[in-house]
Amino acid sequence: MELLAPKRKEFDRVLTADALAFVARLAREFEPARRELLGRREVRQRELDGGALPGFRPETAAIREAEWKVARIPPDLLDRRVEITGPVDRKMIINALNSGARVFMADFEDANCPTWDNTVQGQLNLMDAVRREISWDSPDGRRYQLNDRVATLMVRPRGWHLTERHVRLDGAPVSASLFDFGLFFFHNARALVKQGSGPWFYLPKLENHLEARLWNEVFVAAQEALGLPAGTVRATVLIETVLAAFEMDEILYELRDHSAGLNCGRWDYIFSFIKKFRSRPEFVLPDRSQVTMDRAFLRAYARLAIRTCHRRGIHAIGGMAAQIPVKNDPAANERALDRVRADKEREAGDGHDGTWVAHPALVPVAQAVFDARMTSANQIDRPLEGEAPVARDLLTMPEGAITEAGLRLNVAVALRYLDAWLRGQGAVPIFNLMEDAATAEISRSQIWQWIHHSARLDDGRPVTAELYRSIRQEEMDGLRREHGDQRWGATRFEEAALLLDRLVTAGEFVEFLTLPAYDVLLRREADTPGAR
Repeated sequence: MELLAPKRKEFDRVLTADALAFVARLAREFEPARRELLGRREVRQRELDGGALPGFRPETAAIREAEWKVARIPPDLLDRRVEITGPVDRKMIINALNSGARVFMADFEDANCPTWDNTVQGQLNLMDAVRREISWDSPDGRRYQLNDRVATLMVRPRGWHLTERHVRLDGAPVSASLFDFGLFFFHNARALVKQGSGPWFYLPKLENHLEARLWNEVFVAAQEALGLPAGTVRATVLIETVLAAFEMDEILYELRDHSAGLNCGRWDYIFSFIKKFRSRPEFVLPDRSQVTMDRAFLRAYARLAIRTCHRRGIHAIGGMAAQIPVKNDPAANERALDRVRADKEREAGDGHDGTWVAHPALVPVAQAVFDARMTSANQIDRPLEGEAPVARDLLTMPEGAITEAGLRLNVAVALRYLDAWLRGQGAVPIFNLMEDAATAEISRSQIWQWIHHSARLDDGRPVTAELYRSIRQEEMDGLRREHGDQRWGATRFEEAALLLDRLVTAGEFVEFLTLPAYDVLLRREADTPGAR
């Protein structure tokens, strides 16, 4: 194993010989299966491009029809009514654990820009948090440290499609999933078990039950290596790809000894819907603002997730409220909170057992809704209501228009997010919303889809590459005026614009924007004297 990254003394606690050997052991055992599964994704995409539609697998019908339950829920995961998510920087971890939420999901994926410092420092921060040794001193002299009572910690490693290119094993980059999981598990699993909790995870971007099976095999191997009992690990799977929605039973079944339920990852789900049906003009979506959880395919998938989880005796967690406080505008702030309340009313009323927020100020807002609607720890025992959604419901398109305002918003959000990401930030406040990679993916993929299929705005104009470039230039001019010449040089907007141009005008759809963006990060790092 080679570490192709700057050496920092404080990272020695994380990058010990034993920890790296543990990661290497997992990677050598499971890398062939990971690559095979990624190859299956490519085959499936070609089938969809050719006209196939996803459906419930006939070969796994027996699993869907049988009566079975997942493993018993650990005590500190029984009540998950409000969960907060965010990156793994030190201040965020402290504030999130102190927020009053029941769960904090520390995110190495969409909310984290995977610079070497962010990734390894994040592991160090979590080691200190688990041991209650974490603190942070702000420039103004304030000291941040943990309260006596804190949220239950869950960790989201990066997805199967990503590699950690600062680390090579046998000449190839190591899986980012196994790197993130392996380091956290090795350093913290035993300590968490001694505290009466455990190593709890969120699993992102799975597309089928075979990918869940691979995670289960990783869990079994990791537990055996550290001498921990089977079932020590628990994991919630984010249903954030349209293909996974057709295999929710099967995914729970594969993880049944290690399952902590499913979560409706709404933003990535919309992105997945665009990506998987990118070649199909009948699946061109309207403005993002009109693709909401109370309508069409999103409504169906959320209802199916609740039915599936409750039938199997486990939690169905709702989606993200991305709003952040609107400072200096009480009326706008109250309108934002009203939208959060309405969203959480729908989730609690439908039967979700908890929900996500992106900012500590939203914790009491969401909790008040769930406290009123959910008088016990969860709603798993609530009787199933209505007919189960069928395949066509999961593919039903929402009505709506494509507008210049929607196109301009997509351009503006993508530019701002890419600029921040290229400067090392993965969670970014934009227009009073906390945006991460998922919403940036929606923005750039919608632009690509509209250009690729010559979609028309509501005023009749076609969405062309020329129209996009015109709007992008207007947005760039506005950003330059906003930042001024002195601050412009510290931004990455020029690189962001070039990257966005490439993403939205390419003939072939780029699977994830973070892949070419990671290349930019690594090139800049390589050009920095003494970086390696």
